[in-house]
Amino acid sequence: MTAHRNYDAPPLNLAVLLSGSGRTLDNLLERIAAQKLYAKVNLVISSREDVRGVVLAQKAGLRTIVSSPKGRDRSAWSCDIFNLCRDAGASIVVLAGFLHLLEIPSEFESRVLNIHPSLLPAFGGKGLWGMHVHRAVIESGARVSGCTVHLVDHQYDHGPILYQKVVAVLDDDTPESLAARVFAVECEALPKVLQVAALCGIESLLKTKSVIGSTTDSSQEF
Repeated sequence: MTAHRNYDAPPLNLAVLLSGSGRTLDNLLERIAAQKLYAKVNLVISSREDVRGVVLAQKAGLRTIVSSPKGRDRSAWSCDIFNLCRDAGASIVVLAGFLHLLEIPSEFESRVLNIHPSLLPAFGGKGLWGMHVHRAVIESGARVSGCTVHLVDHQYDHGPILYQKVVAVLDDDTPESLAARVFAVECEALPKVLQVAALCGIESLLKTKSVIGSTTDSSQEF
């Protein structure tokens, strides 16, 4: 899909939700600083307090809120999360290593994106995150893995797939080595999708058919 540049419009306003190290947030901030992503991070919400992602966001001068789901009703907690996103003017909510299921209000349907470290629908669902995914891929004997950017619905790792990037699984791979290569393509995939939204409008995501590319073949890129 070709992105028609529309820099007369304001940058895409993002809310980033995380639960851990904030590596995906870090990547987005680097892309924005390098003018490779026409977006602005208005808000960071972490479900955990003592994680690197919180420190990273605060050091970057971003509005950062910790909101734990522990002891909370999921509906009420989800409502609080999206009220914060709305108040921050977020056009898109990015789940960047966010480990919790949310109830998405109607106004945010098709505006919540997730990046998952496998080729969904394979190796997705509750409990399959981080190294758990890569370990499962290797143990299954799969010869390829990769990442998926998808719109979020009311199930774990489910919803319309927007973009996938493929990497080979090597004979001598460990969960750690596979994770490193998958994260490298994650760093390309998510900004590509967000850039389409920034330059073509959020509604363009709904018209975009799933695109699958390899780490060496760029012929099917946006």
